[in-house]
Amino acid sequence: MTVDLSVLIPAHDESDYIAQCLDALLGSDPSGAAVEVIVMANGCSDATADIARAHAARFERRGWPLTVLDLPEGDKMKALNAGDAAACHGARVYVDADVVVGAELLAQLADVLDADTPRYASGSPIVTTDASAFTRVYARFWASLPFCTHGVPGFGVFAVNAQGRKRWGPFPNIISDDTFVRLSFLPKERFRVPATYRWPMIEGFGPLVRVRRRQDIGVAEVRSLYPERWANHDPTPPEARTLVGYALRDPVGFVAFAAVGVSVRLPHRAQPRWARGR
Repeated sequence: MTVDLSVLIPAHDESDYIAQCLDALLGSDPSGAAVEVIVMANGCSDATADIARAHAARFERRGWPLTVLDLPEGDKMKALNAGDAAACHGARVYVDADVVVGAELLAQLADVLDADTPRYASGSPIVTTDASAFTRVYARFWASLPFCTHGVPGFGVFAVNAQGRKRWGPFPNIISDDTFVRLSFLPKERFRVPATYRWPMIEGFGPLVRVRRRQDIGVAEVRSLYPERWANHDPTPPEARTLVGYALRDPVGFVAFAAVGVSVRLPHRAQPRWARGR
């Protein structure tokens, strides 16, 4: 027996990605779980909503309702709240619009969320890159760090059962929704399933700096506003190396990683509090 799933996809100007995201969901085998999909197109100036609606007939043939909410304001947290308000099932899977889920992910999430106690779950991420050689080197190093290799990082995809969703009310007006939700659960309440999903790293040095800066601000915001959650980080595994150890193993990757980290801290023009990641 598995729980039924509401899959919520916030999407802001994701016309280049939303089709492959929805195609991958259609290729999923949820192992008997009922599934509904809600795309929250928020503040889009492109064809995101139209592309999503064009998938409706294919979802209908699968027996999966597809709802597209065309929201006027570009705001991920408000979009998440709108999706939650429209969702029918207690278990929620939150998927970024540029993510490609593996065929077994929904079934494995539904299985692990089938519990009477609060649970959080995600899959095993595969970080992908496209054109930028710098991003490939950076991503290689970043993906080797304990945050990615141990515990349940949940970037790009995270899921909670109905009991877990009661841990918070509406999504607050913060930057880092994934950090906020993940740290709402104890490490023993978080589950990483073996099924994979593909998560694209932002391409190019400048965009990496901007996104990393925003991510750092978002994490600091959660730490400041919700200090009681901060203790819920995954413990550092005993076998984890020091940063020096990682640098010795991949010196080129370390230089790329450090260059972005230093640039994040340099003086810069103010950037929007909320913005599309790429």
